[in-house]
Amino acid sequence: MDRIISAPQPSEYDEFFNSYIGNANTDDLLSALAASEEYIVNFMLSLKEQQLKYRYQPEKWSIKEMLVHMADTERIFAYRALRFARNDKTDLPGFDENTYAEESKADTRPITSILAEYAAARQATLELYKGFDDEMLDRTGTASGRSVSVRALGFAILGHEIHHLNIIKQRYLV
Repeated sequence: MDRIISAPQPSEYDEFFNSYIGNANTDDLLSALAASEEYIVNFMLSLKEQQLKYRYQPEKWSIKEMLVHMADTERIFAYRALRFARNDKTDLPGFDENTYAEESKADTRPITSILAEYAAARQATLELYKGFDDEMLDRTGTASGRSVSVRALGFAILGHEIHHLNIIKQRYLV
């Protein structure tokens, strides 16, 4: 990756995003997103089907559902970034992540299909962010009632994924 997109300043995002952006812990968004994709694909392929469908409590998501959730959230955050980068001032609504997960029917899908979808979303995000110049990265908008910059959304995508990987390692694979 030739271009470096450095971490956002705290003034670029609502405190809601603090933990996600803190999880990202990098000053090179594009390289970190590419490395994370490779790590997640290899990690998920190392798990058995029984592990991928496991729920540590009945109402919690399976690992497959969590992976689809990560791809869904990435698409939504990237869409928000696109809108804000193009100077769209429309306040964007939130989404019900639990309904999305339930409706994904992830547990009925092969992991290779879910990973192909995840990788396609990641590649689209990478290409989108490569096309943003500094002015676009600095633009902000409102989503789910929270102000956030285009740059911060990219780091939130990465940090959100790390958040869920940590949950998988702490609660699913013990």
